[in-house]
Amino acid sequence: MMDGPLKIDVITVFPAMLRGFFEESMLKRASEMGAVQFRTVDLRDFAHDARRTADDKPYGGGPGMIMKPELWFEAIEALQTEQARVILMTPSGRRFRQAAARRLTGKRHLIFLCGHYEGIDERVRQALVTDEFSIGDYVLTNGALPAAVIIDAVVRLLPGVLGGGDVAVRDESFSNGLLEYPQYTRPAVYRGLEIPGVLQSGDHAAVDSWRARQALDRTARRRPDLLK
Repeated sequence: MMDGPLKIDVITVFPAMLRGFFEESMLKRASEMGAVQFRTVDLRDFAHDARRTADDKPYGGGPGMIMKPELWFEAIEALQTEQARVILMTPSGRRFRQAAARRLTGKRHLIFLCGHYEGIDERVRQALVTDEFSIGDYVLTNGALPAAVIIDAVVRLLPGVLGGGDVAVRDESFSNGLLEYPQYTRPAVYRGLEIPGVLQSGDHAAVDSWRARQALDRTARRRPDLLK
């Protein structure tokens, strides 16, 4: 386990969107046990005018507004450490996957940049960004929600956060390249729907074999791209 908590800073013009998120469920427990340290930073605190302006018209014309570079440079520089990864949330970024979540758990400091409007001045990306991620082929109003998705995926993989060690996450979807097998709990029969008999057999080898077949079949039907 790494020394000290994983530091996660999120720079956004909507810090309130994330504060409640960090105070619930697994993320709250992770913070309380010292596995992670969250901080939300209001980009407008780095504005240079009384109106706390964060955007301006795009050079070359076009719709919408672009987020000004000076606020981002100063905010990032105020937070940056030697170990920091500066992560830009953008639809043009690399598709975020479970393997990336695992890599980020080994870092000491993550700084998430959550844009708004038509995006962030390109010079921020050129000079300061180390990673660019997208959570899917669609566009959201701002980067706070995508950042929350990635943070959740990363923090739950930190040692001790979920309990049960590696067992808690090793058979999940994408952990072994496949989608997870179907899961059931009591009662054994509900509204005429009965769980598979093998799960009630007590034969652990047979259960493992059934689960492996189910995971492969589900992946082949729903996400054949994962089998390539």
